[in-house]
Amino acid sequence: MADPHHLAHWYPTAAYLYVLGLDALALAWEYLRRHPDYRLEWLHRHRWPRAAPPAAHRWGLRLLEDPALDARDAHPAWFPGHAAVVQLYPDADPPVDVELFAFWRIPGHKQLVHDGKVLALIARSPGRCLRFALAPGLEDGMAVACAHRGGTTARLATDAAPMARPRPPPAAMMELHTLQALDATLAGASLREIAEGLFGEDAAADWYSDGGLRSKVRRLARRGDALMRGGYHRLAQLAPLEKGRFEGDAKRP
Repeated sequence: MADPHHLAHWYPTAAYLYVLGLDALALAWEYLRRHPDYRLEWLHRHRWPRAAPPAAHRWGLRLLEDPALDARDAHPAWFPGHAAVVQLYPDADPPVDVELFAFWRIPGHKQLVHDGKVLALIARSPGRCLRFALAPGLEDGMAVACAHRGGTTARLATDAAPMARPRPPPAAMMELHTLQALDATLAGASLREIAEGLFGEDAAADWYSDGGLRSKVRRLARRGDALMRGGYHRLAQLAPLEKGRFEGDAKRP
């Protein structure tokens, strides 16, 4: 049985089920917010607020976000914008079959956030997350032009049905297990304790030094640590870490 001192927040897998519906940007935030140095940076911000913008830039953010908020409530402003964010502009020369910006027809729970640079619209529904950057002057009912970063065209999704996910895909389950293993590692749990928490005591009953389960748990723990210490840049499509303060952390297994 796992040590009760390590079970406070990571042991119940049900607490991580929301991870199954997160997109790449939301997952990037989940890994970043667990970084011990980032959490210290957030505390530092409250003591010296003027240091916040450059401190945020070191982490790939325009502004520091509260690490106590998980991806369901946090709105990290990544720097620069992610390719998954649809850019919306007023269409100055609309065609006959023009698409109109209809705020209330966009499916899901909608939130507007201004990060100091752009006004962002985030719409979440089960199995789906839509992200938009709204250009100045865009109003409800206007003809709208849509584009992804990099020049590809896009359409404004309205009244779209959420993706049906009767069973979580393997990639989503791996992220859930990786975050759970990372939290367990940060809490000081052993590999066997992590195995019991993720896969059950029965699965961990036959625990061998060279067994498959031990190797699997070790890989999950190392993957979580690597994503937390810089690997999240790939998920958020950020530039690689610059040489300097955080380089050593990024390379740590």
